[in-house]
Amino acid sequence: MTALPTLRRQRHPLAAGAAQRRLLAELPLSRSFEAALTASGLEPLRPMGTDVLQLNVGKRCNQTCGHCHVDAGPDRTEMMSTEVVDICLRVLASSGIGTLDITGGAPELHPEFRRIVEAATRLGRRVIDRCNLTVTRLPNYRYVPGFLAEHRVRVVASLPYYQSRQTDAQRGEGVFDASIAALRELNALGYGQPESGLVLDLMANPVGAFLPPEQSAAERDWRRELARRHGVVFNSLLTITNMPISRFLDHLERKGQTHAYLEKLVQAFNPAAAAGVMCRFTLSVGWDGTLYDCDFNQMLDLPVSSPSARHIRDFDPAALGARAIATGPHCFGCTAGAGSSCGGAVA
Repeated sequence: MTALPTLRRQRHPLAAGAAQRRLLAELPLSRSFEAALTASGLEPLRPMGTDVLQLNVGKRCNQTCGHCHVDAGPDRTEMMSTEVVDICLRVLASSGIGTLDITGGAPELHPEFRRIVEAATRLGRRVIDRCNLTVTRLPNYRYVPGFLAEHRVRVVASLPYYQSRQTDAQRGEGVFDASIAALRELNALGYGQPESGLVLDLMANPVGAFLPPEQSAAERDWRRELARRHGVVFNSLLTITNMPISRFLDHLERKGQTHAYLEKLVQAFNPAAAAGVMCRFTLSVGWDGTLYDCDFNQMLDLPVSSPSARHIRDFDPAALGARAIATGPHCFGCTAGAGSSCGGAVA
């Protein structure tokens, strides 16, 4: 696999969240996201509770994918400290939050990944690992599949497509073959198998500047083709829209497609999707402990609006529950068509 330099490594102007927000704010869109919410009776958008605590434990990854909204890669060094990990686990223990969602980068590369999973499962919380699959083929991380099965962690594995050409074009040469090897190992451990209780979901995003296909129809195609071609099984396919931020925004800019893609998202705005977006049920924690409404806002350096609870050490359910969710043009990405979230389509 070939690892390309990240935007940060290139010192690219769009490596900074503020620069991305400025570019998006200056686009002459036919309406603002706030106007779309107002017309739907949803402005200001407010949380409905915190069901999921999502930890972005760092930006280090063994891949540099063309669509990555984190701008993750091997040259990124940001990692959640032991102090912040401890605070997050204390919040999880003292709150009624039922699910811990671990993401990155490649979260398995965090030196305390095992401790985080073990602590959360001891607390009886549901644990999700957002896995890029290829990390499990690295020599020091061959333990990961068995460890995840032992702790009955739900695996949400990213895979752009069920064929190698499209997947490798987006994620790097050789990624598809390594991903299939990882999926077969997970299947052998029971993941995705009927009645095992070990959940293996696949997350797919389009390979270009268009909306994902209808989720249930795509799931049928993927289930048939992965079984026929590779003998791979899984539980559910989750489709997600490419967010117009970070590396995908850079891709749009280089192709001259930024305005057209954003306007496509605007025209596809769906009030039902807006009502069910993940930021209404999820609290996102950055590697340094800063709180965000979602992982996308995190990458745009757009923290929660609650002035008294912007860090996990100041976790305050009442203050966070009363906040208005920070929004912008990028939010059309989660509310277009059937919607898009860490759990796939929402409407």
